[in-house]
Parts: sequence; C-alpha cells; structure tokens
Amino acid sequence: MGDLKLFDFVVVGGGIAGISAIEQICLQIPESTVLLLTASAFVRVATAKLRITSHIEELQIQEEAVKDFHKRYPKVTVMIAKLETIYSVSHSIKTTTGTTYGYRKICICSGSIPKLVNFDSPNIIGLRDTDSAVDLKQRLEKSNRVCVLGNGGIATELIYELRNIDVIWVIRDKYIASAFVDSGAAEFLMNCADADRTGDQHSKDLRYTTSYIATGTGKDVPGCALGPNWHSNLELTGALAKKNLTIEFQTFIKDVNEKKPDSCQEMDEWPVYVTLNNGKIFGCDFVVSATGVSPSIPEIKEGTPFELGKDGGMLVNQSMESSVQDIYAAGDVCTVNWDVAFHWFQMRLWSQARPMGSYAGMCMAASFLKEAPPPLDFSFELFTHVTRFFGFRVVLLGLFNGQKLEGRYEALVRVTKGVEYLKLVVQDGKLHGAVLIGDTEMEETFENLILNQLDISQYGENLLNPDIDIEDYFD
Repeated sequence: MGDLKLFDFVVVGGGIAGISAIEQICLQIPESTVLLLTASAFVRVATAKLRITSHIEELQIQEEAVKDFHKRYPKVTVMIAKLETIYSVSHSIKTTTGTTYGYRKICICSGSIPKLVNFDSPNIIGLRDTDSAVDLKQRLEKSNRVCVLGNGGIATELIYELRNIDVIWVIRDKYIASAFVDSGAAEFLMNCADADRTGDQHSKDLRYTTSYIATGTGKDVPGCALGPNWHSNLELTGALAKKNLTIEFQTFIKDVNEKKPDSCQEMDEWPVYVTLNNGKIFGCDFVVSATGVSPSIPEIKEGTPFELGKDGGMLVNQSMESSVQDIYAAGDVCTVNWDVAFHWFQMRLWSQARPMGSYAGMCMAASFLKEAPPPLDFSFELFTHVTRFFGFRVVLLGLFNGQKLEGRYEALVRVTKGVEYLKLVVQDGKLHGAVLIGDTEMEETFENLILNQLDISQYGENLLNPDIDIEDYFD
C-alpha cells in the first residue's frame, strides 16, 4: 500500500464511546499520535448533567463541532470520513475517501444502524442520528398524521414530544417502554402524561409476587447516535391545532403502500398507507421506524474475521479487545464476552457507551505501554441508567425488571399518582433491583442495599412507607 502515515491509536466513530476512548488515551499517554475517524462534522461529548449518587449520574450529551474538539485536543488528527476496510495483518485501514492509514491499536466505536421496517418506501424514515432527527422535524412541519413504529427509549421519548399532529403508535408489546419498565410503571406514565404533577396526590402501597420471567445491510454508517434529551432543541410540531394519540398494542406493520388499499375505509387521501397485522389500515404522511438497532460491523480483510455474539455485536474480552489482536471495540458495536457481575448486564445505551469507551481507552493505553490492563471499575458492577419518559426522570438500578432471577422474585411497589412510581425487586430477603420514577430521593439508599446485599426481610413494606425515613434503618 506504499508509505502509510502511522498512528499509535485510531478511533473509529465520533459518538459517546469514541470520544470517551480518546479522552482516556490522551490522558494516559499525552504524547501519543491519535487519529479520530468520524462520519460527521460533529462529535458527541458526554458530561455529568446531574450527579444523583456517587455512582449514578444523569448525562448531558453535547454536540461539538470537529474544529472545536480539535482545539481541545490539538494533537488528535480528525478525518471526516467513513471506515471502509480494516487490514488486520498489516495493521492498516482504508477510508471511503481512498486514504489509508497505519495503526498500532484501533478502537471500533462505529455504533449501530437502525432496523428499518422491510418495505421499500420513500415515506419511511429511520430515527437514530442527528441528521435523521432534523429530517423528522422538517417533515412534521407540513404533516397531519404520522405513524411511529417501535417501543424503545427513542420511540417513547418521541411520542411524548410530538405536538399538534395525529399519532398512530404501533408496538408489538402489551404496554409501552417494555424494555425499561413493567406494566404498572407503563400505566403510571400513560395516566400522567398530560397531568398536573404539582398536585398533592395520596400515596398508596401495592405488593405482589410475580411469576413473570423477564427476557432481556447497507454499508452506510450514520452520524452520531441520538443521546439523552436529543429532542431538547427541536420543535417536533405538526400542522394541526392539537395532538391526538392512538396506540395499537401487540401488532406490527404487515404492509406499506403509496396507493390506497381497496379495503381502506378512510375518506382522505394520504401519501402512504400502513396495514397492520390486526387488519387495521391507517393513512399517514410518513412512517417513523424506531424498532431498534443492529451493530455496525466494519469490513475486515486479511486474517480471521471478527467473532460475533448472538446479537451481532463484536465480541470483546474483559480488556475490550476483539477476537482480532490490537482491534478493540466499545459502545453499541460490541458485545461483552466475560463473566459479568451479577447485578450488571449489557444494554445498548448511552450510559454504557461512555464507561465502555473510557475503559477501552485505558486498556489500549496499558497494552501500548506493555502494562497490565486496569481493573474493571464500578460502572460494570451495578447496572444503572437514568433517562426521562413523559417528563419524568426514570432511574433503573440492578436487575430492575427481574433479569437473571428466573421469575422468582417479589416486587414491592409504591405509587403516588402523578408524582412518583417506585418498584423494588426482592429475592430471598435481598434487594436486587429498583425502578424509580419521579424525584424520589431514594436512589442512594437502594443502590447501597443492592451492593451490600443486606437482609431486608425484617423491614417488609416499611421499605416503601412514605411516612418512614428508611435511611434511618441503615445509618
């Protein structure tokens, strides 16, 4: 390939994981040569917006122009291009611009690509990165009805933020946001979506035992993935005077047509018609597909291909290194392949992309210096995630939906209508997970109870008694 410009480190992807990796590399080895390969003219930087406990934080994701990022890290070379091929034996890469570079260590943080419904229609858009969010805003301004497909975090946030438009929300599940909350929390969110949350509502305690077993194409690489509060600077407003929401549960899109089906009973003409498997047909201006993502795996030549997990991600060991030597991965593109802590599991979330990227950067630096890899930090000890649904802060701790407990657990629930929802997952007298919606101020107590695994069976329902300060029990 001729003479190559050789970098000590190459990071592919300007999202949260990639930037976090670079920050650590530059901190560990300031004199190293680093190349950032990003498909977008903007990178995404994660900072702590609000520290809830010593280990739980609500993230603020800021979009930063490449030129401004370069000012903060002048020794980092930034190339706006996409990765085309990795040559693992010769330790080199080729970009879509035809440029080639050499590397000693490389970290793949290329994220994921949206799973679009499999229909060829110009009226279906994906919602994954900042460019697609801007496209959504522009389409909404002249639209009267939109069909939203999906039930994950992005879809749930979108439904709440849409204004002045008819919305048809199509989900396969029995209730909304099922990947994050149970049916009780989903009902709480839906009931108070438009409620006045400042009112003084009476709190009630609920207790129940569950037998439910929880379960946990193209080469184009999108720009930076959407992070928390991705909609904060966007007016997602349609052309009507008010918003109307229709939810179609336990169904999916069977067909999409630009021509009105003969069986369609709607009088108005629409740009596109969706037929659901329950037989209903809806006309709309366009369809938003927010049905999840697939890891964006780069092409590799020479040597052996990447070993992939069942979910399609690049398998990485406890040092975030893939099956191919000197190639690391972090964020949505990877799948962890080690015995993880009992109260931690992987979800493709920005709250995990940040520690994964940081840890990958530290491991790459240690390997470069021929040092032992650093130990895993607390981020991999306890699952924590903070997000916002329907205007409420949602904190998820540990095995919040009974993951890994095989359906054998008890759930303690407290609901204050329009104000808060708390659920504790208890097995054999020990706390294993929690869901806290609203400003509960109980995150640190439950975090400590999960980590310490104290026997709480003697406290029973008093754990959620609003008239008792449970922190007094554990001083």
